Amino acid sequence: MKILIIYYSLDGHTRFVAGKIASISGGDLLELSTVKQLPGGNLVKHFWGGKQVITGEKPELLPFSKNPADYDLIFIGTPVWAFSYVPAFKTFFGRIKISGKKIALFCTNGGAPGATLKNLKKELSDNQMIGEQDFKNPFTDRNQSAAAVEKWVKELI
Repeated sequence: MKILIIYYSLDGHTRFVAGKIASISGGDLLELSTVKQLPGGNLVKHFWGGKQVITGEKPELLPFSKNPADYDLIFIGTPVWAFSYVPAFKTFFGRIKISGKKIALFCTNGGAPGATLKNLKKELSDNQMIGEQDFKNPFTDRNQSAAAVEKWVKELI
């Protein structure tokens, strides 16, 4: 089974989880990166990111080389911004149609997942959802977070 992990990461939390999923599953990584980076320090970046979610912006993405159509199982991961997934996925879903795949969703956050996973499921309704997971503050205890990722991935594959 070919596995792809698609994710966006601003501060590294989602990248950390995606990397663990890849090392456990042997899957390929596809990091979504925007052409225009968010301005300023942490607080300013989070303000602008939240604004993008609320206004429905679709930032331009840098090119990527992986095609989700070539994979059987796709993990999709996002940080939580304004209680939903990041705008980079709005752009991605507008360009790439994913259907007929097994999908596992995950998000990282410092508070609560909000409607993030629910909103992702709506975007990916033409697929078989096999799992979803919320990883809260994965950098608080990296060993514990890595163990939680491993347990979840092994349950799915």
